[in-house]
Amino acid sequence: MDETTVAPHNGLDRYFEISARGSTLGREIRGGLATFFTMAYIVVLNPLILGSGIDGANGKLAIAAVASATALVAGVMTILMGAVARFPLALAAGLGVNALVAFEIAPQMTWADAMGLVFIEGVLITVLVLTGLRQAVFRAVPTQLKSAIGVGIGLFLALIGFVDAGFVRRLPDAANTTVPVGLGIGGKLISWPALAFCVGLVLTIVLVVRKVRGAILIGILASTVLAIVIEAIAKVGPSFVDGKPNPKGWSLNVPALPEQVIDRPDLSLLGHFNVLHSWQTAGVLVVIMFVFTLLITDFFDTMGTMVAVGQEGGLLDKENMPPRTREILIVDSLAAAAGGAASTSSNTSYIESASGVAEGARTGVASLVTGALFLVAMFFAPLVTVVPFEAASVALVVVGFLMMTAVRTIDWSDYDIALPAFLAIILMPFTYSISNGIGAGIVSYVVIKLARGKVREVHPLLYGVAALFLLYFLRGPIESVLG
Repeated sequence: MDETTVAPHNGLDRYFEISARGSTLGREIRGGLATFFTMAYIVVLNPLILGSGIDGANGKLAIAAVASATALVAGVMTILMGAVARFPLALAAGLGVNALVAFEIAPQMTWADAMGLVFIEGVLITVLVLTGLRQAVFRAVPTQLKSAIGVGIGLFLALIGFVDAGFVRRLPDAANTTVPVGLGIGGKLISWPALAFCVGLVLTIVLVVRKVRGAILIGILASTVLAIVIEAIAKVGPSFVDGKPNPKGWSLNVPALPEQVIDRPDLSLLGHFNVLHSWQTAGVLVVIMFVFTLLITDFFDTMGTMVAVGQEGGLLDKENMPPRTREILIVDSLAAAAGGAASTSSNTSYIESASGVAEGARTGVASLVTGALFLVAMFFAPLVTVVPFEAASVALVVVGFLMMTAVRTIDWSDYDIALPAFLAIILMPFTYSISNGIGAGIVSYVVIKLARGKVREVHPLLYGVAALFLLYFLRGPIESVLG
């Protein structure tokens, strides 16, 4: 149906194009809820990662303060994404980037200095958007390679879901065997959390196949309820007890209703950043390398994410570009700077947004719902910790499948695009990094075209992007030389 023929029902409908995109207010709310419950774990996980890192001057960070700031920035920036870009994309502290900040950057300076570098990176990437360079680079990437990026992210999501749920585990003796991962514990599914995950996954699959509305959200909630019941009866406990591993325990959260439901948010870390001092502490060359690494990761992670989410919702144009691309990238870039200013590490667009799109979300209304829930989570942080990975991961696996279906749009008989697409798809889950997959796809595409003498078929900007990705992949040796 031609979107222009769909008459809006009211001002809200007109502004967000709800009817024009084939959605309803109910679907948007349901999608926003699904996205929140799928990525709410970041409110707990980000403080654990950042709190485990080392502040070069003051030691550990306060977990409660990081949790409150994490929820605040995620809420504000996700609402901004919904209101300005009108796209069903949620933002929060970026996984992978937060580990880089906590374990590589912060130990060489104070935490305020490290957050200053994140702030600088956010400002730089915002400038790239305002000058049009970021969008131009994105348009230069071949359409089928963009599809491959979405497929790779789907596989990556599914792997994250299986690993977080404990369905797939790294073998204890992986260093001495050719098999790095295996099923459950010793090749068997023998834990109560695994049962909760499997039941939830089967239920969700059945609901999706039968096209039940709210299938993914129902799966998350049903798995959580089952997990709470199991914990109340079996007393499984967490995956770590007194610092010792408990393989049969729950991951991230023990599913039991908390004693305290409402808590006052600790926002003491807001504004705790220093822009210039790190240049003296760590040295100019080291700081430049850190900023470049943050920049290249944010630059392409977001591009892959917004394409994958848009692809899932049928929101891409003939060039595989989502609507209001510029606005999406501006908000995402500002979120990176906001993360530094609030001491929560760089904030970026979340691929878990695809779970909300799978529930029917097509507009920014879903982001308004998700963002509002993040703000509420500041005060109801204890309730956020109820959902274990075993329940949330159900959505990741199902969404991974839905995103994987785009593989049919790639011409596998054309090796010029098929091989780069394959590398982009396979390296995301194999290296646990979206940027690594995108980089491998772009570099190999340029190399293949050059080898075949098809220089003019490559957009000029891609040569520069490929060169930057080579620096990204070689940053280890470069840091060793500089170090």
